[in-house]
Amino acid sequence: MRTYLIPIIVVLFFYSCKKDAIPAKITEVIKPIEIFEYGFKLNDFEVINDTIKTGESFGVIMDRHHVLYPKINKIASSIKDTFDVRRVRSGKPYTILASKDSLTKAQVFIYKHNKIDATIINFKDSTINAYTYKKPIQVVEKKIMGVVNSSFSVTMDSLGLRGNLTNEVADIYAWTLDFFKLQKGDTFKIIYEEKFINDTTFAGYGKIKAAVFNHKGKDLYAYRYVADSIKKIPEYFDDEAGLLRRQFLKSPIKFQYRISSRYNLKRRIAHYGYRVRPHKGTDFAAPSNTPIMATANGTVIESRRSGGKGNYVTVKHNSTYTTKYFHMRRRKAKVGDFVKQGDIIGYVGTTGSSSGNHVCYRFWKNGREVDPFKQKLPSAKPMDEAIKPDYFEYIKPLKDKLDTISLEENNQENLIEEENLIANN
Repeated sequence: MRTYLIPIIVVLFFYSCKKDAIPAKITEVIKPIEIFEYGFKLNDFEVINDTIKTGESFGVIMDRHHVLYPKINKIASSIKDTFDVRRVRSGKPYTILASKDSLTKAQVFIYKHNKIDATIINFKDSTINAYTYKKPIQVVEKKIMGVVNSSFSVTMDSLGLRGNLTNEVADIYAWTLDFFKLQKGDTFKIIYEEKFINDTTFAGYGKIKAAVFNHKGKDLYAYRYVADSIKKIPEYFDDEAGLLRRQFLKSPIKFQYRISSRYNLKRRIAHYGYRVRPHKGTDFAAPSNTPIMATANGTVIESRRSGGKGNYVTVKHNSTYTTKYFHMRRRKAKVGDFVKQGDIIGYVGTTGSSSGNHVCYRFWKNGREVDPFKQKLPSAKPMDEAIKPDYFEYIKPLKDKLDTISLEENNQENLIEEENLIANN
């Protein structure tokens, strides 16, 4: 009988032990989050963020953070070819990475030129070096539409866009539009980029990819494109592959002309008895009724007949340049017309003080009559014919985007629609 009880007692003993056992506690070890910025593991340093005060120098800042002057001088001389420490400016933010001990001695100085670019001076070890650093940025494509009510800049400001973007658009259209002559109701659409750090911090504007202004019923397109594969300089072209940054035409007459008289301040004119009378224009002789073209885009500000000028037209191209065309037989352009380079504005005649059929072409720069052939005007090398098919293929989706932008879309997307996120390091 005792022999049978032994196994039962053993089983009960083990069951009792298992029932009364206390489970072991599991301790979870949480590692600190490692933070990396500017190429350093910030966890290894005491991080000090500050702004350079008025009157502060690199030396003063280093001395305050326990770097001795012999070391400061050594730093300055070692990196002078890369970064001149004397050029640090008040108001600029900086970061110091200091040792994690009671002294918190500076080991790295990060001078922030802007939100993206910085100069890093690393003197943690015996080797001292300075180099530039660019924060990784994200580029977001956006699009906008605006209606001019008072001025272009006021409209851009009302859309929450900053002045540097406004100025860049104005530069693109400098030879196509006179922004002082935009009319109420003119519209514009722009596809552009905004740059962000960590997806949230605005870091400025990127490229303006495409734009269109509807001015006086005409759509004026601009597309950013690299047509020169050697220079690789982006330019802006219109929907017909014409360069927006264009020079003036050398002649307001397209065919069958000759220069009968050039700009000459000491010229003697037979019509006035061979007395010296300055001739501040260039005469292009051509048969009667030959078309006269605007030599550049602009707005007609005068179209009338007056004394010795005869029938004439004045075109204001921008705040710098104005051209006039005298002695027309008849005028085609009216005051207020927006004309493109090459548009016909009148016809050759001999009205006013004229001894034969010609057009007297006058050229104003900053309010002063000058010889157009002696001016340094913007280049306008046409796009190579071989490139045009690729260009038209490239702008097709951009034009589709521009044409579909609407004011309703602006309102729905808080005035600006985010289209695409592009990693750009």
